[in-house]
Amino acid sequence: MNKLVLIDGNSIAYRAFFALPLLNNEKGVYTNAVYGFTMMLLKVIEEEQPTHMLVAFDAGKTTFRHKTFKEYKGTRQKTPPELSEQLPFIHEVVDLLGIPRYEKELYEADDLIGTLSKRAAKEGWSVKIFSGDKDLLQLVDDNITVSLTRKGITEVDEYTPEKVRERYEIDPIKVIDLKGFMGDNSDNIPGVPGVGEKTAIKLLKQFGSLEAVFDHLDEVSGKKLKEKLTEFEQQAYMSKELATIFTEAPVDAALSELTFNQHYSEDLIALFKELEFNTLLERIGFEEVKDQAAEEVDVSFETLKEVKPQDLPKEASLIVELNEENYHFTSINGFALYSEDGGVFIPKEVAFQSDAFKVWLSNPEFKKIVFDQKAAAVALHWHGIELKGVTFDVSLAAYLIDPSESAVDVAGLAKRHHIHVAFSDEAVYGKGAKRSIPADDVLGDHLARKAMALEKLVPILKEALEDNQQQSLYYELEMPLSQVLEEMEETGIAVSKEALDEMGKEFSASLDRLEKEIHQLAGVEFNINSPKQLGEILFEKLNLPAAKKTKTGYSTSADVLEKLAGQHEIIDKILEYRQLGKLSSTYIDGLLKVIHPKTGKIHTRYNQALTQTGRLSSTDPNLQNIPIRMEEGRRIRHAFIPAHEGWTILSADYSQIELRVLAHIAEDANLIEAFQEERDIHTKTAMDVFGVKEDEVTDLMRRHAKAVNFGIVYGISDFGLSQSLRITRKEAGAFIEKYLESYPGVKAYMTDVVQKAKRDGYVTTLLHRRRYLPDITSRQFNRRSFAERTAMNTPIQGSAADIIKMAMVNMSHRLKAEGLKSKMLLQVHDELIFEVPEEELELMKTLVPNVMEEAIELKVPLKADVSFGPTWYDAK
Repeated sequence: MNKLVLIDGNSIAYRAFFALPLLNNEKGVYTNAVYGFTMMLLKVIEEEQPTHMLVAFDAGKTTFRHKTFKEYKGTRQKTPPELSEQLPFIHEVVDLLGIPRYEKELYEADDLIGTLSKRAAKEGWSVKIFSGDKDLLQLVDDNITVSLTRKGITEVDEYTPEKVRERYEIDPIKVIDLKGFMGDNSDNIPGVPGVGEKTAIKLLKQFGSLEAVFDHLDEVSGKKLKEKLTEFEQQAYMSKELATIFTEAPVDAALSELTFNQHYSEDLIALFKELEFNTLLERIGFEEVKDQAAEEVDVSFETLKEVKPQDLPKEASLIVELNEENYHFTSINGFALYSEDGGVFIPKEVAFQSDAFKVWLSNPEFKKIVFDQKAAAVALHWHGIELKGVTFDVSLAAYLIDPSESAVDVAGLAKRHHIHVAFSDEAVYGKGAKRSIPADDVLGDHLARKAMALEKLVPILKEALEDNQQQSLYYELEMPLSQVLEEMEETGIAVSKEALDEMGKEFSASLDRLEKEIHQLAGVEFNINSPKQLGEILFEKLNLPAAKKTKTGYSTSADVLEKLAGQHEIIDKILEYRQLGKLSSTYIDGLLKVIHPKTGKIHTRYNQALTQTGRLSSTDPNLQNIPIRMEEGRRIRHAFIPAHEGWTILSADYSQIELRVLAHIAEDANLIEAFQEERDIHTKTAMDVFGVKEDEVTDLMRRHAKAVNFGIVYGISDFGLSQSLRITRKEAGAFIEKYLESYPGVKAYMTDVVQKAKRDGYVTTLLHRRRYLPDITSRQFNRRSFAERTAMNTPIQGSAADIIKMAMVNMSHRLKAEGLKSKMLLQVHDELIFEVPEEELELMKTLVPNVMEEAIELKVPLKADVSFGPTWYDAK
């Protein structure tokens, strides 16, 4: 039997967008609506196994219904740009899944669905419709079932004729009569004022139809109701007409053209990869096949049983092969060198016992080319060996040339630049995080090929750096910074295990107390960490309003609970319980696990070649992400202490660096004046936007101004600002418009930088860091829109990143030049953290901000604020 599934595309897309939080991929493209929509499609395909399928979309805002009522759907808000950007992706997913897609000018998706469903039902087909729109219930009959999405996206309520009658006490076709009386706010169908669902159903049960009600008005009970019906009779008829789905729309597609054959094309897999839908890739059974078709090249190499000075060239590419990613804890599998004389493989046992090799590694006169200087140097440091004389870091060069390709290895770079030196980590080590080391001949060949590839990459990358005018950025900033970060990582930061243990006990005690209070409020003991049990307590025992329910029970996600805050004392307790639980497991237990056994300190890893803006990030642990919004989170910084008794933690933080960079780049006179006069920029913006004097600026005005200041240059939309400030989109739009009037230089910058990006294909920071924007001229609105936002924010965010990096390099030089004992420990966003001996504190309180403020000369002054104390917590 033929089975036709019809999807209301616009309805499902809206549901997906608002059901899921704003998600985006690494490039910043919004993906939540695409993800939710695709989840729904795959679920429908898996569960329904349709023989035929179609997704219908609205063709435009104007339909034939507007001839009847100009204000039809007139109250609907403009589609958020964050959703508009995703619609072409949704269309692409539908097409790549092989599902027919249809739209028709002047007709709504409902009409297309109604027409096709009735055609199919007439042929005896089974029809299933998926939508979030209750209007479609009018189509339900013995052959047609309508599944309506709940508040979520993949869970649905299925309506057969019996289910409609059970829910509304009327036949499905009478849904149009129901809408005629009660109207529909979402479509701006007026109905009869004062007549709600309960009254409308009562009338229809008594009289049978809308027409029959008006034929028997004298029999309607209730004077006021009768008056309303009399007054709004024509409006009721019109409302019924507007709510009636047209089932004779001119749909060109024949039923036979809607055949669906499930398949997952390479293009679909590529799109899922681009959108970073890893879970969906697994769901469709995709397993990536590594390309090992590179041309085989013979690489001559010698395996050394001992290392003699004559075996070591003056200049060579060097491979330090690490066994695991975290180089603070990893072992080293072996070494390889490659020069014009050929390759040398040095097994680890030979290397660690060779004084000649250790001297070669640590002697800066011997020039080395490496893939990742910092990783190699730190790994060797833990083995008591120094690495000096690195003249070229291939990974850093590749990152600067194109940061969008940062997540690569030697093999990936070689392949990209058409260097045919075939080698594969997986082929040598197999799959898995921990590597099984092969025999010396296999490992030696593998590492020699890697070293040869490095050698061949250098001239290609050097030429690209020169073409991009990035030699200064590379040799004067990123390469020196790599060594600064190496020293910071090797130094680490001391933590008080006792303080962490004590906080852990306190958090545990607080969790026990909260658990008892929650059980007392619930009137029964249950597992608070079980969503199923918690849902039953909240929504069945305590009768709180349920948002959505899944197959396993009610949703108790954070967004659901936050909306219930204030409705019952138990909600705030549960939210606090969860926050404390996360702090305890992630940041107390988590930090205790990464204390290095050799030093008793925490040694993070800074990712220097990862983000497209140039900002640093950190991992294992991520010290840039310790939560500080709640006091318990801030308290975790109490555990970070100086390594020496009597020393002090000193913190220096750039003040509003991105806004200062914006003032410089945009050359906006008002912004420049405000910073030069050291005025509070958020107060100044509030004065301009709200048209008030300084003493009339309220805290709320300043908060709104701050949100606009930090959001506007990142292309924040009226929708995004309204969500952030919890105001209407109209108010948010007015804020943005007024801001751009007040700062015309910023407005001009936003226009000019996009035009420049369209001309060049990329944008740059003040120090010539590039970010390529291939989608800046895309025909697809969402791709182009994201690229335009990126064009606006990258020069600002990237220049701010360059500035603090320059400050770090300069600060490292000053500490050494002046023979200071103080050490730079951490970089967190716009903040640098030091440990300082008592006798250097007064000097450092002046030196650090001076160096930071002199990192680069702008049209406005840079400002760094200093604080200090016995712990990191006290230094804020």
